[in-house]
Amino acid sequence: MAAAQRTVIENCSIATVDADDTEYASGYLVLAGNRIEALGAGTAPEDLENVVRRIDATGHLATPGLVNTHHHFYQWITRGLATDHNLFDWLVALYPVWARIDEPMAYAAAQGSLAMMARGGVTTAMDHHYVYPRGAGDLSGAIIRAARETGVRFTLARGSMDRGEKDGGLPPDFAVETLEDALAATEATVREHHDASPDAMTQVAVAPCSPFSVSTELMREAAESARRLGVRLHTHGSETVEEEKFCHELFGMGPTDYFESTGWLGEDVWMAHCVHMNDSDIAAFARTKTGVAHCPSSNARLAAGIARVPDMLAAGVPVGLGVDGTASNESGELHTELRNALLINRLGAHKEAALTARQALRLGTHGGARVLGRAAETGSLEAGKLADLVLWRMDTLAHSSIADPVTALVFGAAAPVTASFVNGRQIVEDGRLLTVDEDAIARTTRDQARRLARIAAQR
Repeated sequence: MAAAQRTVIENCSIATVDADDTEYASGYLVLAGNRIEALGAGTAPEDLENVVRRIDATGHLATPGLVNTHHHFYQWITRGLATDHNLFDWLVALYPVWARIDEPMAYAAAQGSLAMMARGGVTTAMDHHYVYPRGAGDLSGAIIRAARETGVRFTLARGSMDRGEKDGGLPPDFAVETLEDALAATEATVREHHDASPDAMTQVAVAPCSPFSVSTELMREAAESARRLGVRLHTHGSETVEEEKFCHELFGMGPTDYFESTGWLGEDVWMAHCVHMNDSDIAAFARTKTGVAHCPSSNARLAAGIARVPDMLAAGVPVGLGVDGTASNESGELHTELRNALLINRLGAHKEAALTARQALRLGTHGGARVLGRAAETGSLEAGKLADLVLWRMDTLAHSSIADPVTALVFGAAAPVTASFVNGRQIVEDGRLLTVDEDAIARTTRDQARRLARIAAQR
């Protein structure tokens, strides 16, 4: 580390989100290369060599970068549609549109989704992409290219569907793959793009879409493939009461028992939503260390219900936060999910004791890193970990009269991001992305959204 270029950040409040929830009212961080070299209370040591930059972060709170555990980037170009639908009706309305996406659309939508998250403090993102229409081009490659250009750490959950309308599923038949094609394409994506190293900027997970759009054979064989390849598994689970009814009718058991029967519980698995979980389901997730991506805004938008997050946490279930696709969370921002997770869970059985501000911050940082299998490298501010962190400005009108900065960040308005670092590289400055042109992305995504609408209307 001695030869690495160093950046010193001083005079900020620090919420490390380490195992002890260590916090400093005024402290410093030293970044060396792509790692956090040191941090603590007071000012940084004066004898540091090779310091190329010093940041006076007075009035700021430093936290780990936010980690998004569930998203569908392609939905960026179908925002604002089917706004008064439940999940199944929403899917029926939108699948015919989504089935027309192609590579330019997927690339533009990924740019929009990533830019919105990154400028709001996300340093690790993921995309669950499962719509692969025939002849649409290299959708996975386009999404990964957009993530690399934005500069965020990224997991592509390479999704798949093989249960189309003719087999009782919701997606149009031309938008689903065969069992064999889905497995082969997913394995090819893993082999081409997955980086298993601790510093990895790009990883791939195996991610069949959901029980009602995927055959049992694909679920079972995808799990076997992921474990043979050494990558993680992701899908949707227990999102609605309709899904639970579907599983009982088709498989003779509830979603959690079905997942277990197909090899889909384990510490290498995480599920999106998990809204309708009974005590037995939560116990099974806790026993197997199966993770959960909690998406409070999307769950509210689609009237899916309130996930039992406090009970999951008490049982030891790994839980992170997710934006979900922006056709069901039009803002596309993860930092607002800190607040929404806290507030929505207080409407549940635990009321005001459901979540604290610090628990919400943990969900959005360390919890998410754990769910993605990256907690050894990121998700907290500790010496030796990757330099993925955010400086939130807390001295403006929106927050300056709230004494506790963590409370201000979670309970208050969305805080401005003065700086965001990923792998030691600054990607946001004063709320603007340094890596891509936001205005150009806005124009491109608008054009691709209009193009998709025209194509869908012609079919």
